[in-house]
Amino acid sequence: MRVVSWNIHWGCGKDGRIRIHAIIDVLRRLNPDVVCLQEVAANHPELDGSATANQFKQLGGAFGGYHLMEHAPSEIYKNNVPRLFGNLILSKYRISQVHRHLLPWPADPESPAGMPRGLLETVIDAPSGKLRLMTTHLEYYSARQRMAQVQRIRELHVEACARARIFQPDPNLDAPFQLGFRPGSAILCGDFNFAPQSEDYARLLAAPESGALALQDAWRIVHRDAPRAPTTGLHGYPWPERPECYDYFFVTEDLAERVRVLDVLSETAASDHQPVVMELV
Repeated sequence: MRVVSWNIHWGCGKDGRIRIHAIIDVLRRLNPDVVCLQEVAANHPELDGSATANQFKQLGGAFGGYHLMEHAPSEIYKNNVPRLFGNLILSKYRISQVHRHLLPWPADPESPAGMPRGLLETVIDAPSGKLRLMTTHLEYYSARQRMAQVQRIRELHVEACARARIFQPDPNLDAPFQLGFRPGSAILCGDFNFAPQSEDYARLLAAPESGALALQDAWRIVHRDAPRAPTTGLHGYPWPERPECYDYFFVTEDLAERVRVLDVLSETAASDHQPVVMELV
């Protein structure tokens, strides 16, 4: 099972031009089973390069054999037309559930900039069985908001693990209640906007409460103590000031022994972030 996570920067390259086809070309070469994208835009002409197209539809059309799930926490209307900005999942595997979680956005007088953030969660029928696959893009400007979002992700994970332990199917319930099994086993990926040495990173991986499955960093599972490859700051982009890692894959402890590959693909300059690829057996 090959999963790709990528903040595509709405397809805007370092020359300020939008080339969504370049994003599509990279993804096709990688041939993933599941794609998790952040910073997908629709009807945003004011973004660099003028992101006027609906990129959710463009990407869905380019991968017609995949199931598409989207979540745009930033949804702004102008002249009754929605301007969307958020996350997208494409999956070759059957999807049995989708949950769209809005993450906390507490007021922060020290950092008035920012936008609503979300966690897009799916339950997929992977070859080895059901698992939850989640992608997110956390706040960049406000440390307070980002930590609140990390804490909420932990709470949602603990909740899912608890529900998995008590799940009992009941065919007598009305259809909307028959969501089916939502496992504790999970993959969490995306642009977290924190560095590996940060408090946010440590908090996300801290021992879970209530018997939930612990989350582990897939890079450390595969590469141990090897220097971490940067996921931003390459190819001459003006941001950030130096190469850094903001993009991650985390897996629950029961999946750790199945992680075989975790690579950052540094060659492409189609976005100011690099694609990250994880493979599980």
